[in-house]
Amino acid sequence: MTRADQRTWRGVFFDLDGTLADTVELILRSYRHTMATHLGAALPDERWLSTIGTPLRTQLRDFARDEEEAEAMLETYTVFQRSVHDEMVRPFPGAGDVLAELKARGVRVAVITSKRNGVARRTLEVCELWDAVELVVGADDVTLGKPDPEPVHLALDRFGLRDRAGEVLFVGDSPFDLRAGRAAGTRTAAVSWGAFARSVLEVEGPDYFVEGLGELLAIEPATRPTSRSRSAPRGRGPSR
Repeated sequence: MTRADQRTWRGVFFDLDGTLADTVELILRSYRHTMATHLGAALPDERWLSTIGTPLRTQLRDFARDEEEAEAMLETYTVFQRSVHDEMVRPFPGAGDVLAELKARGVRVAVITSKRNGVARRTLEVCELWDAVELVVGADDVTLGKPDPEPVHLALDRFGLRDRAGEVLFVGDSPFDLRAGRAAGTRTAAVSWGAFARSVLEVEGPDYFVEGLGELLAIEPATRPTSRSRSAPRGRGPSR
C-alpha cells in the first residue's frame, strides 16, 4: 500500500510523560525530594505514580496540609526538576521517526500534557521532538486538566477538528489520558511502557493497545472499532 492509498487520521494527539518521553524516574526523583523537604520523608512511590497524568498542582494538594504548603511544594518540585531535567530525560525509541512520518502523511500532531508549557517545551527540545510537533496544550492553557476533556477540546478547536473528533487518535499511558480522549470524542490508544499496568489501562476500554510507538503507523481510522482494547500489529516495545 502506498502512502497515498493509506487512510490516515486527521490528527494524532500524544501525552508527553510516559508516552513520548521517558521521564518517570525524573518525576519520582522530584517527588521524593519534595516530600522529604516538606514532610520530612519520602512517601511510597505508588502514591505518586497512581496520579501521574493529572496536573502537578492537583497532585501536590493531596499531600499538602494547606494551600500555602501546596504552593511551596510546587516551587520546590519545579526548581529541583529543572536542575536535573536535561540529564534524566530521553525519548522513547521510535518517537522521532513516528512523528516525522505522521507529519509526512499530513496528520495534525499535538502534545497534550499536564506539564506547564515551559517545561513541556524543554522536554520536547531535549528529546529532539519539538520541531515535529505542531501544537502543545499544557497546564497553562486550560482551567481543567486531564481527565477533563478541556485540553483535548482545545487542540481539536485549534485544528478545526471538533466535528471530526472520531477521526483523531489520542495516545497516552494513563487512565486520565484515555478518559480525556474518550470524553472529547476521539479514539484512544493506550501504550504499554508508561507508569500504569496494562490491567489498569484496559479498565478504561481504549480502542487500541500498542507495544511500540511504531505500531501507531499501522493503525488506520475506521468508522467503528471492531472491539475495545484492540491491539495493533505487535512489534517490539520501547526498552526502559
